[in-house]
Amino acid sequence: MISRLNLEDILFLDIETVPETESFNDLDEVKQELWDSKSKYQRRDEFTAEEFYNRAGIWAEFGKIICISVGYFSNATSDPRQFRVTSFFGDEVKILNDFKNLLISHFSQAKHLLCAHNGKEFDFPYIARRMIIHGIELPYKLNLFGKKPWEVPHIDTLELWKFGDYKHYTSLKLMTNVLGIPSPKDDIDGSQVYEVYYKDKDIDRIITYCEKDTIAIAQILLRLRGDNLLEDNEILHV
Repeated sequence: MISRLNLEDILFLDIETVPETESFNDLDEVKQELWDSKSKYQRRDEFTAEEFYNRAGIWAEFGKIICISVGYFSNATSDPRQFRVTSFFGDEVKILNDFKNLLISHFSQAKHLLCAHNGKEFDFPYIARRMIIHGIELPYKLNLFGKKPWEVPHIDTLELWKFGDYKHYTSLKLMTNVLGIPSPKDDIDGSQVYEVYYKDKDIDRIITYCEKDTIAIAQILLRLRGDNLLEDNEILHV
């Protein structure tokens, strides 16, 4: 029962990703051919591989992480509560190592859990794949080899909302809307991150967006538990 979880044992997170290079033409010939093959089903005949390349960030083999935002309750039982939000950004290797160090230093115990929206399908495996690509040893919380389903230390708010309906998908934007939570998509959404990163070169705007998503994920879990939503004065950006 999620109502029995200790909120202070949960690390909420969201990631933002982009294609590994700004342009399809920046890829070597082999990688271009691999992208053409990988994306063929999704783009069908509507786009060429080059035209579709701005969407490459959703695949860990062709993308990279530009921001990981995390949030955690430092005091979930006081009034007001304290929910701290911070972000890792810049060079991808540094982002991954900083995130790994956080897990090792503060969220390494058996009771600790990671929480994201669609995290089991996207955020968690994406981070793990990029770590392996860069030769970074996986921290315990992301190393799922040999673990039984009930041993996986991950919470997925999308999975909780499915209530066993595995065909159902609900976006973070839709969930916040139906649950009466302030939308994290009031400036940009995921489809615009490529342009904001490569064209506008505005990483601060992306960090703000990523942190809003992280806060929204925490708010969703609170609603699913029947708890009061966080007030603005309970959210600390550190």
